[in-house]
Amino acid sequence: MRHQKNFQTAGVAVGSIVVLAALLGVASMQSAAADLNVRDCGAKGDGRTKDTAAIQQAIDACARKGGGRVVLADGTFLSGALRLKSGVDLHVDRTAKLLASPDIADFPDWPDARHVVKDNLPRRRNVAFIFADEAERIAITGGGTIDCNGKFHIREKTDPDWKCWKYERIHDMTNTLPRVVFFAGCRDAVVRDVTMVGQPAGWSYWIHDCDRVQITALKILANVRYPNNDGIHVNCSRDVTISDCIVETGDDSLVVRANSRSLAQNRPCERIVVNNCTFRSWSSGIRIGWIDDGVIRDCLFSNIAMHDTSVGISIVLPKRRNKPGWTDYGREATLVENLAFDNIRMNGIYGRPIFVGMVGAEDGTHVEAIRDIRFTNIHATGLEFPLMYGREGCPLRDFTFSNCSFRRVEEAALPEDWRRHGYSVNDRQPDKQFITRHATGFRFDNTRFDDP
Repeated sequence: MRHQKNFQTAGVAVGSIVVLAALLGVASMQSAAADLNVRDCGAKGDGRTKDTAAIQQAIDACARKGGGRVVLADGTFLSGALRLKSGVDLHVDRTAKLLASPDIADFPDWPDARHVVKDNLPRRRNVAFIFADEAERIAITGGGTIDCNGKFHIREKTDPDWKCWKYERIHDMTNTLPRVVFFAGCRDAVVRDVTMVGQPAGWSYWIHDCDRVQITALKILANVRYPNNDGIHVNCSRDVTISDCIVETGDDSLVVRANSRSLAQNRPCERIVVNNCTFRSWSSGIRIGWIDDGVIRDCLFSNIAMHDTSVGISIVLPKRRNKPGWTDYGREATLVENLAFDNIRMNGIYGRPIFVGMVGAEDGTHVEAIRDIRFTNIHATGLEFPLMYGREGCPLRDFTFSNCSFRRVEEAALPEDWRRHGYSVNDRQPDKQFITRHATGFRFDNTRFDDP
């Protein structure tokens, strides 16, 4: 059965309610109890002493009292893994930095995590710098900085013929910090006005099976020459708004997925609203779906500027990788439907500005459909034109392009060697022209393709 497509009256209204509810939740949280400064629990804030125990003590005490603000101010607070709890606003003041420990041993897995099955998570680890497990009314705010200290986990490649990213992990995938902030099964969460830097090779924010989340005014400033330091992942979550953020990453800036494999039941990812953001990524600016994801629907992406990016908008469902230790795949046939992309500017795209693709059925992945996708006021300049293909027996359906323009430039027009521009080396195609295959119901209104 096809789902209703009345997103403008349902989804956006819900998004507005989400923002109001989240703000009211934080306001009531902050008035529930007095601020608790982590120095009152013994934190030094000198950038050398590990303050993990003191910060966690403050979070625990604040949660026991019903909630409030745990304040980090006037210093650099070195810490290992922290657990955020219901009712707590972790307030990193503008005068403060929360600095990740350089010791990977300070980030063990949480043995008592309730919401996810650890062995079914990507990389089979539930650890994060800041972890929240089935928490309600939580927040990270304050205008300060979260520094992931990635320089201790990354090294420069020594091969003079290196490709993709200039740096590589020191630790293998099972020991690298997989995520910085990880919310699992949470409700009514706010992340606002925080700067994150130094991500080593792990996702900056992972919002996994959460409801009513507001993310606003973030700066995510990763080194684009580091691998796998994604920006914001929204997975199997509902009613999430992301606005007014600046995201620079070596891997995908924004990801929307529905991989339920680590959950007790399958959950859709729906009503995700993203607006007024800038993205720079040496992979995809916006990536939708992956291997055997579930249902992704009713999402709106608007007023976005991308630059210096490998792929602009990606809805690619690749084949499952048959290699030992590969864990990042779902357990359902993927359905992506009713997505709208409006007023997006892309400049300096090293691959495809739009790349939509399914692998063939013989590769073992499961797809129900990619359908009802709308592109309005999209204007892109880069090395290639869009590429879109379904599979035999499962075509892409009902795509609309309105008031769009795509301008292709030669390689000399962009400053980087595309072979050393992150994921670009994997995306480049021998045929640079606009291509559709296994597609039906495509409509083009006032859309142009300009070759050099």
